[in-house]
Amino acid sequence: MKSWMFGGVYGTVLASALLAALQSGGSPYTPYSDAAWVMVTATTAALAHGYAHHMSTHTEGSGSHRWRQLARTLADEWPVVVACLPTVALLVAAGATGRPEATVTAVGLALNAGLLFAWGTFAAVRVGYRRRSALAIGGADATIGLLIAGANALIK
Repeated sequence: MKSWMFGGVYGTVLASALLAALQSGGSPYTPYSDAAWVMVTATTAALAHGYAHHMSTHTEGSGSHRWRQLARTLADEWPVVVACLPTVALLVAAGATGRPEATVTAVGLALNAGLLFAWGTFAAVRVGYRRRSALAIGGADATIGLLIAGANALIK
């Protein structure tokens, strides 16, 4: 469970940062292209993270064992990609309906903040926090996630 929670949070923060960083800034708004970039970047990040994890945990064994181990490690990174799907779906819907970029970005960041709030609250409840404390933790986690996404967008 820890792996999919990690990947879910990481993917949600990544999607938020990409959504904020992909602002057109006067160029034509391309939501379909932005959706593709989010998916490509999420997949690349998941593969890079899985590969780095694999490299850091080498064990002695045959070559075929190492390939199977790498495949398993990479497969464990699926939550990063899945967590980006709400943002990708929003961008595709924006392209289909012609929604303005500013509105789509605001809705996407709010959606991802809600997801980070849910991740944080769920994690706190799971380890035994009471409801009120879990909600406060979820709010703090959402805030931290959006601050990270904002910092990433600023350094684009």
